[in-house]
Amino acid sequence: MSMSRLTGKVALVTGGSRGIGAAIAYRLANEGADVAITYARSDEEAQQVVTKIEATGRRGMALRADAADPQAVVGAVDRVAAEFGRLDILVNNAGIGVIGPLEDLSLEQVDQALAVNVRGVFLASQAAARHLGDGGRIISIGTSLSSHVPGPGMSVYAMSKSALVGLTKGLARELGGRGITVNALHCGAVDTDMNPADGPFAEGQRALTAVGRFGDRDEIAGLVSYLAGAEAGYVTGTAVAIDGGHAA
Repeated sequence: MSMSRLTGKVALVTGGSRGIGAAIAYRLANEGADVAITYARSDEEAQQVVTKIEATGRRGMALRADAADPQAVVGAVDRVAAEFGRLDILVNNAGIGVIGPLEDLSLEQVDQALAVNVRGVFLASQAAARHLGDGGRIISIGTSLSSHVPGPGMSVYAMSKSALVGLTKGLARELGGRGITVNALHCGAVDTDMNPADGPFAEGQRALTAVGRFGDRDEIAGLVSYLAGAEAGYVTGTAVAIDGGHAA
């Protein structure tokens, strides 16, 4: 049964064709929002998400937009606002993981991580701010590695995602007077196709948590849903840990 906490709202979830992004898109639609997603790879996966969104009775839309392409990022935000007539919620979910020994990382890899994980988030947020009104929400999906890096090989990824903390705080100050809140999530290991709970590196990740398990993508979606709703109107400028105690 669908809920109605977000009835009348329009949401854009970047990187919403799979994994955590798709789960967030479904959850927001189930709570009454019309939902658009961006994607960079599979048309078929994106269309499956749209079909599931529309099965809730809400409008759905998928836009191909590479988060590393500035024009595509801004264009997608503006098109969603134009097509749906408004924009209330931006979820910056699109991101890439650049993992490897410090000595082996190329300049191209560093630039790609910063382009997608930092510049793309900034540009989407900047574009969304032109459309968001009172009650608007910007929510960025980060990582628990921003607060605790448990081992080598994760320097660039941790750096790029840590930038979301400063951006979140700055945007909260800039937009708070307009009734817009800005928050980030520090996500721990979450069971997805890219990082399965039964994968070759899963046991080590599981052992680093306090609860001894991976998170579920629906748990992430639930927290996003709360931050997107009216009850979270006094929560802004913060990064909320949802990491099973990884950073405890």
